[in-house]
Amino acid sequence: MRGGLAAMAWWLAVATAAAAPARDPERYFFHETWGDLREELQRARDEGKKGIMIFFDQKDCPFCFYMKENILNRPAVQEFYRRHFILVRVDIEGDVEITDFDGTTMSQKDFAFRRHRVRATPVIAFFDLEGRRIFRHIGKARDVREFMLMGEYVATGAYGAMSFTRYKRERRKAGGG
Repeated sequence: MRGGLAAMAWWLAVATAAAAPARDPERYFFHETWGDLREELQRARDEGKKGIMIFFDQKDCPFCFYMKENILNRPAVQEFYRRHFILVRVDIEGDVEITDFDGTTMSQKDFAFRRHRVRATPVIAFFDLEGRRIFRHIGKARDVREFMLMGEYVATGAYGAMSFTRYKRERRKAGGG
């Protein structure tokens, strides 16, 4: 019974995410940041978050545009992700300075290319409260449901026990995704 209720709540959240009016992801999804990831880690700890999610994108990326126009703009997605993570956007072509988790300052493009080997976008990377990358997804999420599963996968700690592919398969079997 409990599993059935959880599955029903999951589907309701996904349905709500898809049906609610869109909101600007720059304002409602991403957090304001001064570009110091050490400060963002401390903020995540202070606010009881699970970590930091970095969305690597670039100006003319059609898949980034898809994510912003179809997934990141959904209120239920915004609320879930903001509850669990500090959300930072990094322009892989950007010259704006960013301070890495270790205190090194560099441009956004160097942070993306040299530190995280981001070559194509979007890349969605999750970092734990120590600044260690714990999960990385290359490319756009298929839909709201897959993106919500991705957040749940990291927020629940399932990334430590299984691959994201296996997690999705098991959630699907259980009726929750």
